[in-house]
Amino acid sequence: MAKKRLYLYGKNSVQERLIANPSSIKRIFIQENFNSPQIMELIEKNHIPYKVVSEKDLLRIKRADRLQGIVAEAETFKYTPFDTLLKKAKDSGMNLVFLDGLNDPQNLGSIIRICACFGNYGIVIPEHGSCEVNDTVVHVASGGENYVPVSLVGNLTTSLLKAKKTGFWAVGTDVSEGEDLSGVSLPFPLCVVLGSEGRGVRYGLKKHLDMLVNIPMRGAPLSLNVAMACAVICYEIDRQLRKNNGS
Repeated sequence: MAKKRLYLYGKNSVQERLIANPSSIKRIFIQENFNSPQIMELIEKNHIPYKVVSEKDLLRIKRADRLQGIVAEAETFKYTPFDTLLKKAKDSGMNLVFLDGLNDPQNLGSIIRICACFGNYGIVIPEHGSCEVNDTVVHVASGGENYVPVSLVGNLTTSLLKAKKTGFWAVGTDVSEGEDLSGVSLPFPLCVVLGSEGRGVRYGLKKHLDMLVNIPMRGAPLSLNVAMACAVICYEIDRQLRKNNGS
């Protein structure tokens, strides 16, 4: 049975939702010693019911680390239909991030936050073999989920091909193959395809890529996790777009 509610916890997550989408919050639970005048002002301004509870009761409502004295019961995360996302991306010059087999909610939450910080990104994840947007994801995203549309699709390859037919280019990453990211001219609009750690991008997706890039690293023989790699790539995309636009 599908979940009917989502729990936001921690000051940043709850405050950002109160600013961006307060109507999605059903009620809020606040610990007895909670102290944040700004959050309380937003709660009262938006007429959201709240209840003061003990720390023990708050942990019964949501068992997690770093509750920071506040938990909000909200509507479940609303995915954006892929066709809607694709049209929005074409109309606004948005780039898309396709995540292949990403099972760690920490990484997904970090990627959503990264995309929100750089701006004008959408994310596409598959229904099967991937983490969905849950309580942990939105906590790590720290409010970023309010600014990044996410599509949940039945087939990632089919969706990528559909994007390419509308004019998008597909670029993937590989730690051992591809061109040096710092030396290539990226094509836009862009679909960035990121694979899971260890397995990377599956062959079924990789064969449809227009370009394969790697992130040059001259330090220890280690690798970046997928969220770190996403941050580097988003920075390079932003740098090239600003250069192309003369800003």
